[in-house]
Amino acid sequence: MPHSSMPRIPFHERGARPPLRVGIVLAHHFTLSAFAVFVDHLRLAADEGDRSRPLHVQWSIMASRPEPVAASCGVMLQPTHALLPPDTLDYVVVIGGILHAGPQIDEIATRYLREVGGTQVPLIGICTGSFILCRAGLMKGRRSCVSWYHYQDFLEAFPTHEVIADRLFLADGPRITCAGGAGAAALATYLIEQHLGRAVAQKASQVLLFDRTRAGNEAQPHPPLSESVSEPRVRRALLLMEQNLARPIAVAEVAAELGLSARQLERLCRQHVGMGPASLYRQLRMRYANWLIENTDRSVTDIANEAGFADCAHFSRQFKDAYGLSPTSRRLQPQRAANGEHARARVFE
Repeated sequence: MPHSSMPRIPFHERGARPPLRVGIVLAHHFTLSAFAVFVDHLRLAADEGDRSRPLHVQWSIMASRPEPVAASCGVMLQPTHALLPPDTLDYVVVIGGILHAGPQIDEIATRYLREVGGTQVPLIGICTGSFILCRAGLMKGRRSCVSWYHYQDFLEAFPTHEVIADRLFLADGPRITCAGGAGAAALATYLIEQHLGRAVAQKASQVLLFDRTRAGNEAQPHPPLSESVSEPRVRRALLLMEQNLARPIAVAEVAAELGLSARQLERLCRQHVGMGPASLYRQLRMRYANWLIENTDRSVTDIANEAGFADCAHFSRQFKDAYGLSPTSRRLQPQRAANGEHARARVFE
């Protein structure tokens, strides 16, 4: 693969290379938010203040062709470089995006990733970038971290690969995979801290108004259960309930939104979920409260309010009925998160 004519990023600090050099490959219809959050952390770590000079970090948007690449939202992004030689980079990052809109990268980029995979340079897959690495044969014997939203898609596409969806990102040797979204910020912070130190990593997060840095093994946010139900009216009912956990709405109101009577909704829920809508709503609120207890430091009173209980004592009784422990005792237990537990799992216990 020819590299000789590829341009280099100008670097003006006494000709020395920066301590962190990142090459980024964008999938067709890539996720703009994951790209922007990741790169903006690098930008803010690269210089003092907000001057954005690539003094301490160097990033290249690489492509096999000079044409702009379309994000999933339609924004076009112009690559800055051809595919750079792996020995000029510390990481090669693949930003994925929409899965079912044709090939995500072309054959030239795929061959390039395989070339990188044969070196000591780590490969990083962000969002559905993990799918691209798997299709290129670069994740054999390694675990992938994906968003709960794409967990089932991954299982169907790569049944022999191990996948998790209970954390933000995962480093497995020279392969790092990231769920995307806020996980891209956590991953960028991790890389910056490894190369430039904690203070620089914290500075980037603080300028971007992230309240704190997050470790890769922190749990992904609570996934909606509507994804796990096939009947469209029950899915819509679940979505309405999930959108109104802190301020529960009446079951009759949920039914009316769907153009159903309360009795019709009751019958549909029992048929497709195995319980009535009132019991289902209560389980959703309990499940959300349990997730907050296991994954946040918020007080039990705050969690009760967030789950739609005005009375903390009533919440504690309901919680103990559901889980056999008080909320405080539940928090003291080791977290039960296992591979994919938060991802389209069987939720109705």
